[in-house]
Amino acid sequence: MLRCVFLLMCLLHLKHTILGAVTPKPILINGTYINPELGKYHARLRSLARSCLEIKENHGGTQDGIYILTTESGTYYQAFCDMSTAGGGWTLVASVHENNIKGKCSVGDRWSSQQGNDQNLPEGDGAWANTATFGSAESSTSDDYKNPGYYDITAQDVSVWHIPNDEQLRNWTSSAILRYHTESQFLRQHGGNLYHLFKKYPVRFRAGQCKSDTGAVSPVVYDTGDKDSTTKLYGPSAGKEFESGFITFRVFNSDQAAMAMCSGIKPTECNPQHYCIGGGYFPQRQQCGDFTGLDLREAASKQLTESSVLLFYR
Repeated sequence: MLRCVFLLMCLLHLKHTILGAVTPKPILINGTYINPELGKYHARLRSLARSCLEIKENHGGTQDGIYILTTESGTYYQAFCDMSTAGGGWTLVASVHENNIKGKCSVGDRWSSQQGNDQNLPEGDGAWANTATFGSAESSTSDDYKNPGYYDITAQDVSVWHIPNDEQLRNWTSSAILRYHTESQFLRQHGGNLYHLFKKYPVRFRAGQCKSDTGAVSPVVYDTGDKDSTTKLYGPSAGKEFESGFITFRVFNSDQAAMAMCSGIKPTECNPQHYCIGGGYFPQRQQCGDFTGLDLREAASKQLTESSVLLFYR
């Protein structure tokens, strides 16, 4: 009998201990969050939106950082929001990071081809015009990145940042070697995002000719750097073959190889492999890769080739 009573007392004590351990602690005192960071997180959950611009305009978001967005179909994902530059509301949707500039269309070249330089794959991996996603927002400077916003968000303009590889998110703005944005609303003419633009202008070998079949061009407004500093990021010979102060999409070289994007410049000659990025099949293997031929003929500075290109929508 005494053993039963002792056992019962032990069980009651154990129950009291367990219940006491899981008693929830308050997170609010007089309507104020005890942990301010938790308050910010809850605010972001309450402001789920399709883009950072929507968060800014409809929910009053003003802080740069990672937010949770949703697609039209209801897929949730994390994205970095730039709420400061030129009025804010910029959504980071992609980054192009060259993990091995000597590896031509090798593993990691998601914006060109990870399957080698194959003429049977004229569009390479086709990342510029498909719905594949990869990477994460916070690691955009250490790996390629593409989120659902790339094809889901309807935007008017783009912003581009060149950030040194492996730089931490909190230092992106201060460490940028080049930042600019468009104000021409050029995306309205091309389906509202780069996904639709590249459907219209395929990044595919032999889909066009140099100069006559350029996809889209827009002037830019600089946030970090200027026309002169952009030109200085490239070698002397390359600098004679483009005009700074623009962004250009889908260009061809003299071999009809396609490049997806020329950052901060508009080519005037037929050697864009030395100052443009992304693509598919290249007749010359040495020009294949996410950074195409930026490492050839001293075309681009080390500062540029060792930086990631971040793409934003607004």
